[in-house]
Amino acid sequence: MRDHAPEFVTVRQTIHQNPELGFEEHGTSALVAERLQKWGYEVERGLGGTGVVGRLRRGSGGRSVGIRADMDALPIEEKTGLAYSSRRPGIMHACGHDGHTAMLLGAAQYLATEGDFAGTLNLIFQPAEEGMGGAVRMMDDGLFEKYPCDAIFAMHNMPGRRQGDLAFRDGPTMASSDYATVTLYGVGGHGAMPHHARDPIVAAASIVMALQTVVSRNADPQQMAIVTVGAIHSGKANNVIPQTATLEISMRALTRETRVLLEQRLKAVVQAQAESFGVRAEIDFRPGYAVLVNTPEETDFARSIGRQLVGDAHVEMQAEQVTGSEDFAFMLEKRPGCYLMIGNGRGGEHGGCMVHNPGYDFNDSNLPIGAAYWALLAESFLGAESTSS
Repeated sequence: MRDHAPEFVTVRQTIHQNPELGFEEHGTSALVAERLQKWGYEVERGLGGTGVVGRLRRGSGGRSVGIRADMDALPIEEKTGLAYSSRRPGIMHACGHDGHTAMLLGAAQYLATEGDFAGTLNLIFQPAEEGMGGAVRMMDDGLFEKYPCDAIFAMHNMPGRRQGDLAFRDGPTMASSDYATVTLYGVGGHGAMPHHARDPIVAAASIVMALQTVVSRNADPQQMAIVTVGAIHSGKANNVIPQTATLEISMRALTRETRVLLEQRLKAVVQAQAESFGVRAEIDFRPGYAVLVNTPEETDFARSIGRQLVGDAHVEMQAEQVTGSEDFAFMLEKRPGCYLMIGNGRGGEHGGCMVHNPGYDFNDSNLPIGAAYWALLAESFLGAESTSS
């Protein structure tokens, strides 16, 4: 597969130069669909808006597998200075979805031209992973009804980890993410006469501090929980008590039970604090992504493929949990499967810059490794035609 690596480096860098935000991946999905069709896949475009599915059926095997790659970019101005930097101001592939797409295309070519398997291969190119729920949109459009999968798999690059190393974890692996906007309505007034006002800023300050006790005193100390107040907006002058204050809050958990607890306690704490200061609180709570839970059997299988491909020294069998979120979690609620990580490079090396950063770039050395991983996984999961006939 390394013989084709330069071709897919070009593909990856072409996608990188032409990034597209969620549900706007028209050029990327066209590139994907055209290549899949050229290699003989049955192709459906437009699933979930701009998603693409390529299906390849071969032999008499009855099993089916789904492999997913995400395609969307982020609203970030690129600062890498690379020759193939983004051509679109304010948009860049700052999370490596260009690389994920290119890896899966590399595997798609090999499996179509040289792959030995018996069954159905479903390659899922998903739009809008970055907070917009493209996975749910694809499923709402009938993804698994049209393309049944006995198991599903996905991979993400991980800066800070040695390039090409693979990391696996069964059970809860990535955190849920939920969001709330709290608006406090008080009574404005002159800063010299606070007794005639109801100050929403004081109430907001108290709420920020009280919310810290949700993690320290309500959540199980052995279960990860995060409550972050990321923004407070209120007032414009130092001698005016404003009428309103707004807080932007995010919550993360690694169990469904803790996720429910955070929502309940957030609402109770905000309302009680607001009442104690004589202001009114409105809470706009927005559920985000679910806890990503890898199933044990499929994760064991995925580990075995990693060990075959790169050897035990380059495989972490039970990696640490990640507090970031991923909408592949919704697919894993419907089908068994595994989400794994591939090292993108350590700090100071190319690929070592963290994702969602203007200086980030996917490490092209991972393209042949990732493509080979998906090819081996598909052949092993579906079985060789020679053994099933």
